[in-house]
Amino acid sequence: MIRIRVPKSVELMREDLQTALRRDPAATNALEVALTYPGLHALWGYRVGNALWKKGLKFPARLVQSATRFATGVDIHPAATIGRRLFIDHAVGVVIGQTAEIGEDVLIFHEVTLGGVSMSPGKRHPTVGDHVTIGAGAKVLGPIDIGEHARIGANAVVIRDIPAESVAVGVPATLRRIGTTAINRELMTEPALYI
Repeated sequence: MIRIRVPKSVELMREDLQTALRRDPAATNALEVALTYPGLHALWGYRVGNALWKKGLKFPARLVQSATRFATGVDIHPAATIGRRLFIDHAVGVVIGQTAEIGEDVLIFHEVTLGGVSMSPGKRHPTVGDHVTIGAGAKVLGPIDIGEHARIGANAVVIRDIPAESVAVGVPATLRRIGTTAINRELMTEPALYI
């Protein structure tokens, strides 16, 4: 029997599709998600642009970025580093800068910016750990670290490091104490309560 090796990019695209189906309770089937989810299309466009960027084809990578931004309303720089199973829910208005790094199993809602605060070369965008949720409209700015399992509330403006398993809310964002009360447990497990 002949075994055909599926290219890694196809595997990633399939995993991206399954992630959207799993993370979005409104998703009804794979065909609908594949054809209508701009966050998924933006991620696929990024993956193409990133592959070109890594091969030194920066101009074609930026053309893919531009076309993807035009089609989806999501702007992901092709040099950004994005881990597996990212889900961008609703997707419109998301901006992910050139030196941003995103871990695995991250959930980002619409109007989120992972941006810089400096025009200097070098690391100027956030590093987001695994299993992070970033609420709608949040702005995460500068070369800061967002720890694993952290939650960033809707419209928060984050300009300092956020430790793992923390909740950051407000402008500028402050840490919300995580204790044993029912509401605090729900904040860590149910971001819809504050997004």
